[in-house]
Amino acid sequence: MEFNPITLKEFHLFKRFIYDRAGISLSENKQSLVSGRLAKRLKLHGLQSFGEYHRLINAADQAGEAQVAIDLLTTNETYFFREPKHFDFLRNEILPRQEPGRLFRVWSAASSTGEEAYTLAMVLADRLGSQPWEIIASDLSTRVLEKARHGRYAIDSATEIPRPYLTRYCLKGTGSQEGVLLVSRELRSRVQFLQVNLTQAYPALGEFDLIFLRNVMIYFDNETKRQVVARMWSMLKPGGYFIISHSESLNGISDAYQLVSPSIYRKPENRS
Repeated sequence: MEFNPITLKEFHLFKRFIYDRAGISLSENKQSLVSGRLAKRLKLHGLQSFGEYHRLINAADQAGEAQVAIDLLTTNETYFFREPKHFDFLRNEILPRQEPGRLFRVWSAASSTGEEAYTLAMVLADRLGSQPWEIIASDLSTRVLEKARHGRYAIDSATEIPRPYLTRYCLKGTGSQEGVLLVSRELRSRVQFLQVNLTQAYPALGEFDLIFLRNVMIYFDNETKRQVVARMWSMLKPGGYFIISHSESLNGISDAYQLVSPSIYRKPENRS
């Protein structure tokens, strides 16, 4: 069954939908992106217009389809050791100062398909050894979280993983699994993946020594950025670190955090 091309009015309906559900602010030039990503769902349901699909995902009994639409409209680009200076800072500056025996907690708050969380896990396992640590990794998309939990990636994605980490924490597939990289069971067991909507009330996750919130605020407007960063503040331990991507800044968003270096911030020890 053929369906009608998306209209500007219909595009604005989906623009409002993804903003209300995920805080993502789509620019006006994303009309073809919305159309391309949702077209298969219209075909699947035998719908003739994007307006019909919008009504479907807003129906009270269609929460599952609404999640599918959210998954399709969110961008999930990531890779191992992305923006490596942040992991160098963790390895060389943060971890050596940790009190021995104290649990070190990290939140990868926009973890996508899991590469960031497993990169963090490799660094923590290497530097902390038998010391206690844990990682919470979250995303809005259930689709990418499912992939992350399995820890299976194309072998080509391993190019940025240092060889010592690759040999210690990853398995290379053979036979029918040739071309596959599998994160070790030991490492996978140390990362908990959860669905969290950063623009809504958070579950009880506790406080963290380090929060990574990278490459997600670029999709938010300034008011949403302020709200999210303020929520992060309450979940960061005094003295804890807050890391965003190199393309992002807290200028005009929050002056509560201390700037350590570009994209790296800290919550002062004497602030709650």
